[in-house]
Formats: sequence, structure tokens, C-alpha cells
Amino acid sequence: MARGWESKSIEAQQDAAAERQNARPAPGVEEAARQAERDILALARTRALADLQRACAAPHRAMLEQAIADLDRRIAALEKPRSQDPDSKAKG
Repeated sequence: MARGWESKSIEAQQDAAAERQNARPAPGVEEAARQAERDILALARTRALADLQRACAAPHRAMLEQAIADLDRRIAALEKPRSQDPDSKAKG
């Protein structure tokens, strides 16, 4: 059975997507670990934000706000390159 232009277009789009994916260099082990940790922290932040929207008690809301601020700080620290982090040189 002959293929229509729609299936050829889809096949071309899939080939182009595969080429773009293959063109990207694979992340190193350290970068992959950093991205995985960032994803975990982002997921935890999403959960804490959802809990905050439902929380009624002031102490519980304060705890969730502190948790979100801490998660934001940790995510920002992961996004900074290590070579530009002044604390990493002082601790090392």
C-alpha cells in the first residue's frame, strides 16, 4: 500500500528529531547526577508548594515556606558552575 504525504512528513519529523538528539553530546556522570538532583529538588518544591496552598495552620504554612526557600537555595546552588562558587574554594 502506498504511503500518503502525511506519513512521509511524520517520518521526516521523527528523523529530524533523532538527528538533533544524536547531535547533542552525552552529559558526563557529574552533570547527569547534578541534573537528577535538580529534578528531585524541583519535584520536592512542587509538592511543598501544593501543600502550602492547602495548609491552614500558620505554623505549618511557615514551615512549608521555609522548606520552599531552602529548596530554592539548593536548586540555585546546583545551577551555579563550581568554578565560580567562592564557597567551594574556601571549604576545599
